[in-house]
Amino acid sequence: MRLLHTIAGGRHGGAERFFIDLVAALTKRGVDQHAVSRPHAERLAQLTALECGVTPVKMGGPFDLWSQRTANHAATAFAPEISLAWMNRGARFSPQGPWITVGRLGGYYDLKYYRECDHLVCNTPDLVQHCVDHGWPQDRVDYIPNFSPAITAEPVDRESLATPDDASVLLVLARLEKTKAIDVAITSLTRLPEPYLWIAGNGSCEKELRDLATSLGVADRVRFLGWRDDREALLAAADICLVPSRHEPFGNVVVNAWASRTPVIAAASEGPSFLISHEKNGMLAPVDDPMAMADAIIRVLTDEALARSLVVGGDASTVEAFSEDAVVSAYISLFKRLIG
Repeated sequence: MRLLHTIAGGRHGGAERFFIDLVAALTKRGVDQHAVSRPHAERLAQLTALECGVTPVKMGGPFDLWSQRTANHAATAFAPEISLAWMNRGARFSPQGPWITVGRLGGYYDLKYYRECDHLVCNTPDLVQHCVDHGWPQDRVDYIPNFSPAITAEPVDRESLATPDDASVLLVLARLEKTKAIDVAITSLTRLPEPYLWIAGNGSCEKELRDLATSLGVADRVRFLGWRDDREALLAAADICLVPSRHEPFGNVVVNAWASRTPVIAAASEGPSFLISHEKNGMLAPVDDPMAMADAIIRVLTDEALARSLVVGGDASTVEAFSEDAVVSAYISLFKRLIG
């Protein structure tokens, strides 16, 4: 099978990370792949290491005709059977030809960008319904969730992050943007006198969040780590993974936490509410409620039986529906059906 990817996106992010995870998993299954990608150095290096061909393309504004020509040329030379368009910009620049074009949605996007697609893939049932509600034919949209690769990393050295060995560690893996509600996680520390909070990510709200931590008197227990490529080591070292997002269509971090056997507490936004069964494979707190999140943290930190049961529940959920093998098999099955 020959699969072309078209992806723009930023240097970092959940969708961008899952893209690399999926390319790696499909490579193991013998799929021949080529990517038309923005020229982010880390991504190009990762694709090259995975033996995935890559054509760097800027994918700029509406008058960027050169990028479209370059993408078209790459697609014609590679001659895919399936072209997978990632998110809005990827769909806009996705080359058209005698292949099947599939749009991959991980959010509540404007479907005008996907008019040239033959089929859509969404990573939650609610996103499938979003597409149908906006006029997309039911038989041309499929649900396939995300997965997390198995995580077996050694824990990051706490001393390297100025954190005592005996301290409880709360971890947030997210872009520093309003929708991720990292302010809620920081505010929850005012009710938690001992845990440290690691925030791994970058974004436009960093100064605002640093100022908040200082104003609340918890800055000495908050570590801003910037973007990290060692999510596995961070998860292995953390006692709890927090997903406080106000809006989260899926929530890759939830399945990452399951794979690392780290208890997860999330705000009950769209994706986490779909993934998590409260008190079975994770804990849910109301959106924008730092005190409720603090209460959930206290329960998990003080009730070892509950924490163990959440890990067991996360394992079961992964095996049942979110394993790498199940998700990759679903993609391959869909592609074969569309080609056939």
